[in-house]
Amino acid sequence: MSLGPLLREIRACTVCAEHLPAGPRPVVQAHRDARILIIGQAPGRRVHESGVPWDDPSGDRLRDWLGIDKPTFYGEHLALIPMGFCYPGTGRSGDLPPRPECEELWHARLLAALPKVELTLLLSRYALAAYLDADPKTTLTASVAAWRTYTPAKLPMPHPSPRNNLWLKKNPWFESDVLPYLRRRVRRILREARRPG
Repeated sequence: MSLGPLLREIRACTVCAEHLPAGPRPVVQAHRDARILIIGQAPGRRVHESGVPWDDPSGDRLRDWLGIDKPTFYGEHLALIPMGFCYPGTGRSGDLPPRPECEELWHARLLAALPKVELTLLLSRYALAAYLDADPKTTLTASVAAWRTYTPAKLPMPHPSPRNNLWLKKNPWFESDVLPYLRRRVRRILREARRPG
């Protein structure tokens, strides 16, 4: 199946409807020419309402981390695929985990339709657990600290949520070491992608 029909099928999905307090509204962005794939957690309430991926303070921070503006972020060279495509609702400590059905039903098919991806950013422990060949007991901090092990194809990262401000304060090496590498790599990939021919 080509990407267009697959995305239409995903956006019409209601498999998890009974588990979604706000109802189903799958949020995903993908283009056949995407070179950078961002696998996040799940849409928050604000993204659920707008239907636009990363349309919140987390997205603002993520774009800053990448060193790109909104038109580039929402352009043809980035794919934005969460682990769970719908807002899962909230619990006592914040948003609930992403529904597992999305990964099972859609991820392999989506990734197969994105043959030009050169860099996959894994944001959140759910994405790390699904896409890193690491011991599942490894902490997010340990996975991100070992980022050089996974480059150039993958880059484990914390979620850019304001809830992670304390993590960022405790781990200043992320901003001093990882982000400069990320920005250089993103610039290089996008420059090559825009080159004619």
